[in-house]
Amino acid sequence: MARIPAVTVESIPQDQKAIFNEISQQRGGAFPGPISVMINVPEVAKRGAHLSEYLRRGSTLPSKLQELAMLTTARELDCQFIWNAHAAFGRQSGLSDELVNNLRDKKDLPTLSAEESAVIEYGRELFRTRKVSQANYDAAFSLFGVRGMVELTNLMGYYSNLAFNINAFDVGLPDNITELPLPV
Repeated sequence: MARIPAVTVESIPQDQKAIFNEISQQRGGAFPGPISVMINVPEVAKRGAHLSEYLRRGSTLPSKLQELAMLTTARELDCQFIWNAHAAFGRQSGLSDELVNNLRDKKDLPTLSAEESAVIEYGRELFRTRKVSQANYDAAFSLFGVRGMVELTNLMGYYSNLAFNINAFDVGLPDNITELPLPV
């Protein structure tokens, strides 16, 4: 159960009600997952939605690598909600079942493409040490260039923000989970 009650128009600060109503109308009044936290300050939800829209729809990174970046973030931050929301999309976008399952279970990964390896190694090192070695940076940069690196880093950062909201406020999984939970 989440640590804060479900949002209502009455619980929103007065100066945020117009934005709340706008978002509520766009989303049909549904606020699942991290939005259930962020909508408590509608301006945060609105600004986050703009970044999300670009990172998901305007990025030069292929969807397969976007999903892998999200799964790497979910795995490194032990975020059950993001894992459940994106593991199936990762599979649909072309990630192998073995890769997704082994990433989930912290097992040795199968043979990866250079791009898959670069995303995972870059993300793991960044999350674990809060820095990236020159070797891992160069490997990713040679594949993705400046724009791709900025998009990859911000995609992982954005999903970290979502994971922080989910984990800090103890947002539970939906009733219709489709993936095995992360072993944590």
